[in-house]
Amino acid sequence: MSDLAARLRGLRAQAGAGQVPTVSTTNSVDAREQLRRLLGLRERQTPVPRPPAPVDRALPGDEIAPGLRYTEHWHAWLQPPAVIDASFARMGALQTDRLLCLDTETTGLAGGTGTRAFQIGVGDWCGERFRIRQLTLTTLSAETTLLRTFASWLAADTVLVSYNGKSYDVPLLATRYRLARLPNPLAGLAHLDLLHPMRRRYRAVWPNCRLLTAERQLLGIIRENDLPGSEAPRAWLQYLRGGSARDLRRVAEHNAQDLRSLAGLLLRLAESVDAAQ
Repeated sequence: MSDLAARLRGLRAQAGAGQVPTVSTTNSVDAREQLRRLLGLRERQTPVPRPPAPVDRALPGDEIAPGLRYTEHWHAWLQPPAVIDASFARMGALQTDRLLCLDTETTGLAGGTGTRAFQIGVGDWCGERFRIRQLTLTTLSAETTLLRTFASWLAADTVLVSYNGKSYDVPLLATRYRLARLPNPLAGLAHLDLLHPMRRRYRAVWPNCRLLTAERQLLGIIRENDLPGSEAPRAWLQYLRGGSARDLRRVAEHNAQDLRSLAGLLLRLAESVDAAQ
């Protein structure tokens, strides 16, 4: 008698089941199954692995070159005059159709040649609507194409409008053009940086002169569910490494709001000059 059959007989005897027929070694599989049932054991089921959830990689716009996406949006956003008095920034009259609002999203504030602009956004008035165009890198190898495309949007009489762009956006882009061995299309362009007139006028009134503060105070804009600019590098690197595009889409929304706010603040400052005259 096998050891398995003996154990089965002993268990049956302890349970008062009486005599148990001898189980031959040829029936050891059946005996093993009976033993498992007596012990309350169940056959272990190998779990079927679930397929991984699909990663959200959808980005708006069109891929105009490998690794470079382009988006364009139109907004009924304020109605400027044909000529804007920019004396508040110690500049003269500016043709509205030559103004180009500029804002970049970058890989960080560390400076040096390692920092790059992975998204360039511009806004301008075309007729009665405000147009926002954005270029977004989805691979590092497309940077030269991004720089060339952005350069094609500029003319010799373009007037840049930014918020701290003289100290950050324009020098950063100049570095990227130099590293790509491309001529810098920003060199020599007129530049209206709204941060400086804001500071002259409101630094003694507001707690700070950040763009978020200025747009809240002058435009009544309070952002909800906005992804802070400090989170933009993480969102882009996450996408580059195969992660979700959700936060990168939020970066684009943040950039677009920055451009609308730039346009609005420019008009508010110009209106204050007109009102004072």
